[in-house]
Amino acid sequence: MARTGHGAAASPLLLAVVVIVGLNLRPFLTGVGPLAASVSAETGLGLQGMALLTLVPMLLMGCGAFAGPSLQRGIGARRAVVGALAVLALGSSLRLFASAGWMLVGTAVLLGLGVAIVQAVFPGIIKRQFPQHVALVMGLYSSMLMGGGAVGAQLAPLVANASGSWRIGLAWLALPALVAALMAACCLPRDEVRAGGRGPTLAFLKRPRTWLLMACFGLVNGGYSSAVAWLSPSYQAHGWTSAASGGLLAVMAMSQALSALLLPVLANKGTDRRPWLWLTLAMQASGFSGLAFWPDAAPLLWAVVVGAGLGGCFALSMVVALDHLPDPAQAGALSALMQGGGFLIAAIPPWIVALLHDRTGGFVAGWMLHLCCITVVAVLMVRLAPAGYARAMGVGGADAAHGPAAATPSPLPALCDRA
Repeated sequence: MARTGHGAAASPLLLAVVVIVGLNLRPFLTGVGPLAASVSAETGLGLQGMALLTLVPMLLMGCGAFAGPSLQRGIGARRAVVGALAVLALGSSLRLFASAGWMLVGTAVLLGLGVAIVQAVFPGIIKRQFPQHVALVMGLYSSMLMGGGAVGAQLAPLVANASGSWRIGLAWLALPALVAALMAACCLPRDEVRAGGRGPTLAFLKRPRTWLLMACFGLVNGGYSSAVAWLSPSYQAHGWTSAASGGLLAVMAMSQALSALLLPVLANKGTDRRPWLWLTLAMQASGFSGLAFWPDAAPLLWAVVVGAGLGGCFALSMVVALDHLPDPAQAGALSALMQGGGFLIAAIPPWIVALLHDRTGGFVAGWMLHLCCITVVAVLMVRLAPAGYARAMGVGGADAAHGPAAATPSPLPALCDRA
């Protein structure tokens, strides 16, 4: 059985918490797209206004992530996660009463803050509780995160149609968020609270590697935020129903989930994750090309390929950030910074795609924008050689011997070994 960082056997309940927390972090984003026509008609939000429902949470995910290390030191990771999940439940429940566009955007603020805190703190929890299985458990977490996106995209229009209200189609997500908060409160171990002191954030921000990780993470996740916001509306413009376009988004999200689960396992056989990262970028390029130039030729194929590329790249990017440093707290802080800057970048593309749509009358230019981003990321990732992790982060002395070792593949559980 896996051992936690404190030497205790890793309870299956901890893995259950990883699953339920991950499932709650994306449905509020993916549920909006399939209901965009109804939401826009009742709230008066135009295309750029609808883009705010993705842009605002992404911006807050970025800003909130910078507070992750301070929260972890000040109140502890467990309390931060439980409180953030409660905020997530509150934000979803308030959508039941959103009668105007500004009110809906206001709920997006709460939802973005809740997710930001969880995403900033949770990777450090995983590194601490599963030190020998970081890649595998991060893959599980990322997979559930993407799988939650599939749940939101598929169930939001179904619940809305069954209840006759798009508000209920979005607000029901408060229930699983409450379940996640209760499970986290009961199952996550209490962690040490270290009042005062300075964290590694400022030191990391002086490192070019931190900014490189931010740029790669942000440009890739900009593709995700645009797909979440506009994949369904783009096919509704081709005559698809809200349920059918939501199903297509769910297919993309399920492909993300499978890729996020499998690729970290495959990449775990070596310390260099770059070949696998480049594979995910190639998949994204193929999928966005299909969406741009041949959208009606094979919609399911484009959704699957884009999803696989985005999901695998997200999971591997999280693993690479944690690989850079052997200490769980410092690795978690670096991951939080990567997400902070990355999500600030990722918030912008959906709005740019909306502007391009207004100028061109279609989504072709928007999908081509992401082809350009993929090319930039492919070049930047040349720098992510594991032999340079310690030097890039300024790790010296005894830790230098563990710099590349921080990227050493963690042994897979016995079940995976037997497979």
